[in-house]
This record gives sequence, structure tokens and C-alpha cells, in this order.
Amino acid sequence: MVVMILERVPPSLRGDLTRWLLELRAGVFVGTLKPVVRRKLWERVCSGMNGGAGILVHAARNEQGFEIEFWGATDRWIVDRDGLRLVQVPKAK
Repeated sequence: MVVMILERVPPSLRGDLTRWLLELRAGVFVGTLKPVVRRKLWERVCSGMNGGAGILVHAARNEQGFEIEFWGATDRWIVDRDGLRLVQVPKAK
């Protein structure tokens, strides 16, 4: 299973992704891809964001059962806590 969440990306990039994944709502894509296809598609997405941001979540052989990758200026980031990868959100001011 693959999930991609894109923010502030060109509509053409979102349209291109619909060839591979289902767009559940604006900027949220889900589907099943082989690892090689997933990697190439993520590279293509990252190179076409034009100042946008994205999150990729995919299955992995680890304790959590998934990996998370970020690209661009998101307001969240990954923190490793004793082998568990957690998402950190900045505190509200």
C-alpha cells in the first residue's frame, strides 16, 4: 500500500498521479505499487512539485510496518524515538 499526500503542487502533477493512484480527495493519493515503480514515481513527483510539499507512506519490513518520507516545506517532520519513527508537529503559538 502506498499513500501520497501533496500540498501546493501544480494541478498537472496531481493529474499525472491519477494514472497510477486513486485520488481520494484533493492531494491525497492511495494505491499499490511495486517498490521500483514507487521510487521512480516519488522521484518524478519530488522534481515536479515547484515549491510544494509531499509525504510518502509505504509498507516496510520494520517494527511499525511502514516508512514515511517528506519532501519540500511541510509543517511536520520525522523524529526517531528509540527506533520508532514519529511525526512531530510544531507547537501552536
